[in-house]
Amino acid sequence: MHNNFPIATESPCIVLGKEVVGTANSAGMHQPDLGENIDSLGEKVINAATLIKTRKFLDRAMVLAWHAVKSESKPPNLTFTRWVWRLAGVYHSSRHTTPLMEQAAQRFRALGRWDLAEWAAQKAREEAGHERLALLDIQSMGYDALAVVEALVPTSMLDYVDLFTQIVQRANPIDCIGFCYASERLGTFVGEEYIKKVEALLPPGIHATRWLRVHSNIGPEVGHVEDIVKIVAQLSPQECTCVARACYETALLRFSPPKKDYISDEELERILKPLELSRSVQLESAYSLSI
Repeated sequence: MHNNFPIATESPCIVLGKEVVGTANSAGMHQPDLGENIDSLGEKVINAATLIKTRKFLDRAMVLAWHAVKSESKPPNLTFTRWVWRLAGVYHSSRHTTPLMEQAAQRFRALGRWDLAEWAAQKAREEAGHERLALLDIQSMGYDALAVVEALVPTSMLDYVDLFTQIVQRANPIDCIGFCYASERLGTFVGEEYIKKVEALLPPGIHATRWLRVHSNIGPEVGHVEDIVKIVAQLSPQECTCVARACYETALLRFSPPKKDYISDEELERILKPLELSRSVQLESAYSLSI
């Protein structure tokens, strides 16, 4: 997926694939002396060096996941219909994010982790309605969006949502921090160049990169990643290790090819052909999705 992950991997402290996990401190990451880092309002202050070490610690787990994927399988070239397929996939992941993060917030409150509960609740609010962006993109490409996402359900996204669900349903859903970090960190590698590549596949006047723009480095993803790093920097070393393991597991899933072969362009066209809309119906449907 992202074969230029810009983090050095010398002396990795985690070998997660073998269930050998070092502590956060062994990676040179430590919590600041919070007793000496309190501002005039009584708020915790995390120094810049700790934030940098925290980010590198989490990124290193993702790098290890990248190297752990031993596959010669490559995704098919991006085409017009392949973009519809990908939009269907992100629809199926996006529609679960808000309810799952709301569940995570409830579980954190039950544990008395008010800071984590507030972060999870904020994440639920931030992600609300993003599945509609994917539907609008599909609709703008000339298809019945609801029919498309019913017909196209990528198994890789089902596995992704299943991992997210399992994490959130644990008594302590702290791994959801690592899941969110890995997901949004990968989004920061999507920039204007890739967005233009997608737009070049689309006929003039077709705008089908709403979802992509929001989940790229020109959207809020960079800020979301920074917020998570600040959260993790205040966790205990044991909790940091849990978060890093979740980063690894999530990235491993994202980097791995589907269990079954990629759907062919011919099969995609066969499925999508009957779901095409006339121009008048397309405009009417787009309006109904936007309100």
